[in-house]
Amino acid sequence: MNHQECSLCGGKTRIIHHTRIADFHYCTNCEYIYKDERFHVSMEDALKIYNNHNNSIEDPRYVEFFYKFLYDAVFPYVNEGKEGFDFGSGPSPVLAQILERDHGYEMDIYDLFYAPDKVYQGKRYDLVTTTEVVEHLKDPITVFRFLKDLLKADGTLAVMTLFHKNDEEYFKNWHYIRDLSHISFYTVKTLQFIADQTGLEMIHTDGTRYATFQLKNK
Repeated sequence: MNHQECSLCGGKTRIIHHTRIADFHYCTNCEYIYKDERFHVSMEDALKIYNNHNNSIEDPRYVEFFYKFLYDAVFPYVNEGKEGFDFGSGPSPVLAQILERDHGYEMDIYDLFYAPDKVYQGKRYDLVTTTEVVEHLKDPITVFRFLKDLLKADGTLAVMTLFHKNDEEYFKNWHYIRDLSHISFYTVKTLQFIADQTGLEMIHTDGTRYATFQLKNK
């Protein structure tokens, strides 16, 4: 397979060949790693994978998983408003339920499979969240731009995904690539590039899993 231009920034890529899973392209410029399209699963197979995610607000470990995100990447940075939107809410919209039940938010949700109504049309939000979603995106720039356009002038976008470590051997053994519906992998540098392209400013990251954005020059 020939090396190709990065689908995100146009930089030079090299191939990471995984004998059991797929070929991936690693960009030496923006550090984006993406799965070669020949290895993408079908929509039907992706749905089967998502249906195996048995998560519930009744599961205290799963709730705690979200609270770590909220206390690190959300609550320190949000405005006083309580209108929120969760993009890619999954089969059970636990994050939206937590924010409504315990923190007074009025949440809209959207999910390609489980909540496909475009309830966000014509609206702007104080808070937009997307958790464990961007690793599924074929075209992250377009989606980040869409999410940016849903923010109020002082709104906050909070993202959760697991960052790769810029280590090819680690990557090949990384549990995150074993989910075959995961096709895009980022570092802080990758997300900074996306922010620069979409009119966002990264105001926080823990360097591992969370990144928080607001409108640039808001």
